[in-house]
Amino acid sequence: MDDDGCRGPVAADAPVALCEAHLAAAGEWADAQYGVTDALPSPCRLCGSRLGVRYPSGWLCAVCEWRYGDLPDDDIAPPRVDVVYYLRYDDRVKIGTSGNPRQRFGAIWHDELLAFERGGRALEQRRHVQFAADRFPGTEWFRRSDALTAHIAVLAAGVDDPWQLHARWLSEALAARG
Repeated sequence: MDDDGCRGPVAADAPVALCEAHLAAAGEWADAQYGVTDALPSPCRLCGSRLGVRYPSGWLCAVCEWRYGDLPDDDIAPPRVDVVYYLRYDDRVKIGTSGNPRQRFGAIWHDELLAFERGGRALEQRRHVQFAADRFPGTEWFRRSDALTAHIAVLAAGVDDPWQLHARWLSEALAARG
């Protein structure tokens, strides 16, 4: 490499006209500047994600940006994130809300968590009104109508596991605390 520019052979498929040595140097610079997305060595302790960004100074979780290896402060209460949940039991769906869904689900007989929607009681009540024609009277359980199934499909689109979405909301709420 010389100060007058790149004089080595340039590969025909190179994205820019640089020799292999200069292209490698540019790649290393970009990795240091912008990080490299990769699998974390173990799940993020804050949100559970396995996706991270590696910098020369260390790893950050790609979901919540928690510095890999840092321990969450157990003295700080976790943030409250209210969600509307959709649980399936047989051919019925329960639309409810909770700030602590793991604990709440322990008290509800169900087959599957279908989706989460971020929101509290007001959103839950809107969903109860929206799907009132399918509601079992006096309960929070609904028939699996086409409209309800379509709504759940929209919420679940691109979400492999609703718990990962919930973990991201929790980590975002914690990060917003500062």
